[in-house]
Amino acid sequence: MEFGIIPPVRTGATADPDWMSAFARHVESAGFESLVLVEHAVVISDYTSTYPYAASGRMPLPDDCRIPDPLDLMAFLAAVTDRITLATGVLVVPNHQAVVLAKRIATVDVLSKGRVRMCLGVGWMEEELRATGADPRTRGRRMDETIEAMRVLWADSGPEGATFDGEFVSFAHAHSFPKPFRPSGVPLHIGGHSEAAARRAGRLGDGFQPLGLGPDELALRIAQMREAAEQAGRDPDAVELSVSGYLPTTTEEEVAAAEAAGIRRMLLSTSMSQDLDGLADEVSTFADRFGPLS
Repeated sequence: MEFGIIPPVRTGATADPDWMSAFARHVESAGFESLVLVEHAVVISDYTSTYPYAASGRMPLPDDCRIPDPLDLMAFLAAVTDRITLATGVLVVPNHQAVVLAKRIATVDVLSKGRVRMCLGVGWMEEELRATGADPRTRGRRMDETIEAMRVLWADSGPEGATFDGEFVSFAHAHSFPKPFRPSGVPLHIGGHSEAAARRAGRLGDGFQPLGLGPDELALRIAQMREAAEQAGRDPDAVELSVSGYLPTTTEEEVAAAEAAGIRRMLLSTSMSQDLDGLADEVSTFADRFGPLS
C-alpha cells in the first residue's frame, strides 16, 4: 500500500511558499509516496451546481480560498523536493486547451525527472467551466479527446509530427517537445464518483480514483471500471486504484480492507490546521504507525 497526502487546502496554506515548502519536505522525509494538489481555476460565489461529495451540496472551501494552480505549484515543489510524486486530485480537464495542457504537463514532468501523476476529472461546478470557456454539456467528450490528444503529442511521432482530428482538438504534423520523462508518458488517472468516470477509467485511464463512495458503491464502480477495460481490450488489473482517507483517523483495519480490495494507494486528507508543527506531528505519527512507507 502506498500513501499520499492532500495538504490543508481550505486554510489557504498551499499558496504560502515557505509553509508549503516545509510541509512538502517533511511529507517526503516521512516516506509518503505522493503529494496531491487540487484545482479550481475560479470559484463562482453564487453557484447553483451541486457539489456531489457533501450532503449540503456545497463544497467545504470558502469562496475566497487561495488555491494556486496545481501545475505551477508542482513545478515549485519539484525544486524543493527530490523523490516524492507530485499529483493532482483532481485537475478539471475542460478548463484547459488540450495542446497547451500537454505541453505544461510534459514540461513539469521532465523538470521533476518523471515525478508527475495526473488525476483528471470533468468538474462539477458548471459555472466554473463556463467561465473558462467550456460547455458543461460536452465536458465528457472533451475530456476523452484531451486524453487521447495529449498521448498522441507525447508519443514519438517521428519527423512527420503528430496528427489528431477530433471534435474539439485538431492538429497535423505537430511537434511538441519536451516529451515526458518516461517513454510511456505521464500516468493519467481518472477521478470521479459516477459510472461514466468508472467506465472512462477502464477505457482510457492508467488509474481510477473513485471519490466520495461508500463500500457498496465503490465495489460497483470498480466492477464497472473492470468491465469497461475488458470491453476495450485492456487489462483491468493494470488500472491502478486510489481511494481517499483521513490522516488522523485511518485505521489498520481500513488499510487492510483496502489492500484486500486491490487498492494501490490511499490519499489522505490532513486536519484543517496551518500549525505546521502540529501537522508535521500528524504526518510523522501516521508514518510511525504504518511505516516504513518507502
